[in-house]
This record gives sequence, C-alpha cells and structure tokens, in this order.
Amino acid sequence: MQPSLAILVSALAMTAIVGVRYLLSSGGFAWLTAKVRPGLYTGLRRQIGKEIYWSLLSAAIYGIPAGIVAWGWDTRGWTLIYTDPSAYPLWYLPLSILAYLFAHDTWFYWTHRWMHEPKPFRIAHAVHHASRPPTAWAAMSFHPIEAVTGAVVIPALVFLIPIHIGALAIVLAIMTVMGVTNHMGWEIFPRAIVQGAAGRWLITASHHQRHHADYRCNYGLYFRFWDRLCGTDEGLGRFETQGGVETQGGVETQGGVDT
Repeated sequence: MQPSLAILVSALAMTAIVGVRYLLSSGGFAWLTAKVRPGLYTGLRRQIGKEIYWSLLSAAIYGIPAGIVAWGWDTRGWTLIYTDPSAYPLWYLPLSILAYLFAHDTWFYWTHRWMHEPKPFRIAHAVHHASRPPTAWAAMSFHPIEAVTGAVVIPALVFLIPIHIGALAIVLAIMTVMGVTNHMGWEIFPRAIVQGAAGRWLITASHHQRHHADYRCNYGLYFRFWDRLCGTDEGLGRFETQGGVETQGGVETQGGVDT
C-alpha cells in the first residue's frame, strides 16, 4: 500500500475509533445519569444534538494527527512509544503516566485560559460554553479551532516522553473518563475524595462546574496545581437537582459558600 493511502486509512481508522469512543463513553455516562439523576437532562434534547454534532466533528480533528502518528510508529519507528516493559524500570510506568497527565494539564490550562480572552472566546470557545448546563455529551463539544489545540497534545508528547503502550492506554482512558464526568452535571466521585485531601489537588465535576458557571476561573483539566498557583482557583461549584436543591462537592445544601 502506498504511504499516502496508508496514512489516509490510518487517519480514517483513528477518526472512527475516537468517534466510537466518544459515543460509548458519553452515551454510557448519559445512561447512568438518567438512572441516578432522572430528569436532569429534561428539555436539553436540542442542546445535546449540538453537543454530539460538534463532538463528532472534533473526533475527526483528533483522529487525523493520531492516525498519522500511529502509522509512523508502526511503519517508520517514529515516537518514543515502547512495547517491551523491561525497556525501562517498572517504577517508570506510573511516572510516565503522571508526566503525561501533568504535561497535558499544563497545556490545557494555558490554552484554555487563552481561550477565555474575548476574541478567542467569541470565535471558538463559545461553542463549548453554549452548553448550559453541560451534559455528558459535551465532553468533546469544541469548535474546530479549539479541537486542534487539544488534538496535538498527546501526538506531540509521544515524541518527547517515552511511554509504554499500556501506560498510554491508561492516559487516554483517564482523559476520556475525566472529560465526560467533569461535564455530567453531577458529582460521581464520593465526598471523601471531593472534599478530602485528594480533592484539594484533583479536579472533578464539582470543580469544573464552577468554571461553567463563572467562566473566569478553574481552568485546569486534571489537577488544581496551576489554578492554585495562578490564583484562578475559586473552589467547588454547585449543581441543581430536579427538586431545586443545590449540591456542593456531592453534598446537598440549600445554599451556602463554596469550599
């Protein structure tokens, strides 16, 4: 097969994989939402349709660079992805996962913060914030410009930081799950995590909900490190249930102050 055709096939295959991954993950968590928070997405059918449209368009944008890199890794030996677990010490496996997550989080924080400048927001990021409130289907609901900024991160990192193929799969799984759960409109993680020591540094839906409510804060993806360092962390947000009761970090309240 000619290289150009092989690259095209790889890009199309990756687009399909990303699209199916999105439909399964967002669809699965939307189904869970209907079970544990019945009625939460009532009246949002039109919004969800737009979220799916933009997300599937983003799937193609994510799939193209991923497909090119996958072809280069398989046929040309590109990238620092390795398959032999003994190529690096075992302690490097979790370290590489953490390095990828931190690098991704750093890129996301600064590009996301830039996206909230008036012109980039108006041109691109407003698409994502058109989801009011966000749902499980909004995980990849991006304007193409914003999708490009997200699509290049992992393909770039595999040329810079060695990672085992299994560890890379874990990174992609975490990226997928957190992207969906942070937009579900309710907190899936237990109070002990959200309001405990881990919650002071890890981002869950309660933290990201505050961003969708107030816009100019809580820009991080996985960790609260950059938000805390740069003074943009405004604590946890609130969710509204069908009964009108607000929840903070998975705790039901009648109002009150964020933590």
